[in-house]
Amino acid sequence: MANLVITIDGPAASGKSTAARLLADKLGAAFLDTGAMYRAVTLAAMQAGVDMNDEKKLPEVLDNTEFEFEFKNGRMTACIDSADVTESIREPNVTANARYIASSARLRERLVTMQREFAAGHEKIVTEGRDQGTVAFSDADIKFYLTAESAERAKRRQAELLSRGVTENIEQVKKDIEQRDKSDESRAVGPLKPAKDSIIIDTTEMNIEQVVEKLLLCVKEKCLKKN
Repeated sequence: MANLVITIDGPAASGKSTAARLLADKLGAAFLDTGAMYRAVTLAAMQAGVDMNDEKKLPEVLDNTEFEFEFKNGRMTACIDSADVTESIREPNVTANARYIASSARLRERLVTMQREFAAGHEKIVTEGRDQGTVAFSDADIKFYLTAESAERAKRRQAELLSRGVTENIEQVKKDIEQRDKSDESRAVGPLKPAKDSIIIDTTEMNIEQVVEKLLLCVKEKCLKKN
């Protein structure tokens, strides 16, 4: 296992992915984007024409597909059977279907194992997701939980989509985010919630630079106390 594990959990569009990537860069650590893993499995299932409600067929996607996740040039790349899908897993239809993979106990267990294997190959790691501090790395050195008001998160998600040439109505984006929140918080396995020992940060009124600075300050304080 890595010598330093930092987890960043939180709801969709709370800024955790960008913050985790930038924090990892500042710390010289690897960045584990667990959302990319769930999205890649989702895309593979879609490409195979598997019914997203079929609990028996979905695990077969992992059995019959080769997934590769690597930390390259400050970002996490994803490949399905040697094909780079780093960009395509961000498409709205993949995002919408990812909840089926996230709700499957069998798939979550196997993906958590993959996440731990990824972490074992790096000395320092910053990992983000929904259950990193509560399930995947419950003994992490430092745990963060980022949150923000749904209206602000909708603006961020809409801007992200626009940057990729996808136009979505802001009200629909907000509705999708709130539905995702409800799904993440109510699922039986690995529900979205802050770990008891996590540092909770509301990013509603913060830009990404301020968020990263806050995280970095907390890491430095924690490490000083530890040493």
